[in-house]
Amino acid sequence: MKIGMDGWLEGVHRIASPNFDVRPAGVPVSLLVIHCISLPPGVFGSNDILSLFTNTLDLSAHPFYEGLKDLKVSAHFLIRRLGEIIQTVSCNDRAWHAGQSFWRGTSGCNDFSIGIELEGTDESPFEESQYVGLENLVRAIRVVYPIEEIVGHSDIAPGRKTDPGPFFDWHRIK
Repeated sequence: MKIGMDGWLEGVHRIASPNFDVRPAGVPVSLLVIHCISLPPGVFGSNDILSLFTNTLDLSAHPFYEGLKDLKVSAHFLIRRLGEIIQTVSCNDRAWHAGQSFWRGTSGCNDFSIGIELEGTDESPFEESQYVGLENLVRAIRVVYPIEEIVGHSDIAPGRKTDPGPFFDWHRIK
């Protein structure tokens, strides 16, 4: 696995999200943020996560989706249950994954982080294939970016977010 100078991981599926912008000049990418998501909640294998990231989600497809109206979000990567890695935003750009966030005295974690979504929930274990994909992805990112820490969404948005949850095995990547 290798990330090119353009911030795109070679050899993985790309589904470009419009939900990104330019990172602030002179701010190094030093943080990885691990998230989890499933759409509808608790359902795996649909393309609804990617539809959310590309602003094409059919809001009438599930009652939960009504609360996602006008939401503009993305992550740099999604790792599906079988380990497939999909990239939606270049690592050189700022994806919209962290929301209101704060880490080590600095707010706005999207400015200096890369967001990785694991298809899953806080209430269930992740798959071995996801950990293998994540481990390889983290290694590839660290070759290009000066990553200092890996945290969960819950760490940068405490009280607001709980992912990746208690079933995430931090020992696998720390």
